Amino acid sequence: MVYFSFVPKVYLFIIICLINFVKVAVVQFTASTNKEVNLKKILSYISKAASKNATVCAFPEFMMFYTNSSQTSKQLSDLSEMIKGNFVTTIAKAAKENKIQVIGSFYEKSRIKDRVYDTAFVIDKSGKVISTYRKIHLYDALGFRESDKMISGSKISKPVQTSIGKIGMMICYDLRFPEMSRSLAVAGSEVLVAPSAWVKGHMKEEHWIAINKTRAIENGCYVVAPDQVGNIYCGRSLVVDPYGKVLLDMKKRQGISFVNIDLNKVKQIRKILPLLKNRRTDVYSTLKA
Repeated sequence: MVYFSFVPKVYLFIIICLINFVKVAVVQFTASTNKEVNLKKILSYISKAASKNATVCAFPEFMMFYTNSSQTSKQLSDLSEMIKGNFVTTIAKAAKENKIQVIGSFYEKSRIKDRVYDTAFVIDKSGKVISTYRKIHLYDALGFRESDKMISGSKISKPVQTSIGKIGMMICYDLRFPEMSRSLAVAGSEVLVAPSAWVKGHMKEEHWIAINKTRAIENGCYVVAPDQVGNIYCGRSLVVDPYGKVLLDMKKRQGISFVNIDLNKVKQIRKILPLLKNRRTDVYSTLKA
């Protein structure tokens, strides 16, 4: 503290508070059907995020490319890649060059013929993939059937430690299942990140906002939800704080936005509103159908 003896108390308070903030970059864009075109955009966004001193750059689901209803499961499978393929490897290289963490998703090849995984990844600033998660809840609802082209993951990935706290990964439709976010929170997640491509439609934006706020409130954590915009998707990429306050809503705008999150707020909220501690897991299982 002696080093700050010349600073007025009010400015000292501001400096101390800012030390606890980390800057998150959220990207919202319209993916084309050409993955090379999309990759070029992605690399540009990573560079821009780093130039603004963001700690992490988060992208939406299906950032690799947009697949329309006419694309067959074989065509999708042929375009998919392994985790060590060109798409993720190129992004990892950009993360290392720009010294920034990157969160996104891609179509991952599977051993099942003409089926792919919808896989999210976390890359650290050294360019290492430190976590992957394969989407568990496929969007077989409201006239859509992702299971016609995809295969679901079989487990929830453990939260991973990053410079923006302990991250729990989800993907889009997973947000509608509170059991998953609660499991991640109980396992230590301070931030839930959900790359998404939320299909627009009747009441869909209302559901999107309500669900993201609810996941944050009930778990006392941040929710970072980058979303696709354009094509059939609604946009409205969000960042919600642990008390349910919307810190960022990108509406219908393509581009990159920045928001500061305070890691101490998770501890503060969970102390004054100890929902995780107040659970009665001893009685929940006594209710029979």
